[in-house]
Amino acid sequence: MAVWRFSIQENKVRYGNNKREKLTEDGCNEPYKNRYWCPKLQWFQCEPCPFLSQDECETFEIMCGAL
Repeated sequence: MAVWRFSIQENKVRYGNNKREKLTEDGCNEPYKNRYWCPKLQWFQCEPCPFLSQDECETFEIMCGAL
């Protein structure tokens, strides 16, 4: 099993040796093979995040204490 990194740098999404243009404005819910990237958790989610931006996510966490 190979280990590879998924990262977003400027307007490029890099995964393994591949790269492409970023599809979302701030990198939240960036699609990859039926999964959605969460930059806050640094992991893939099965469903897209309900928040429109990372600011909404951070505000929710501040108000509720956890994500």
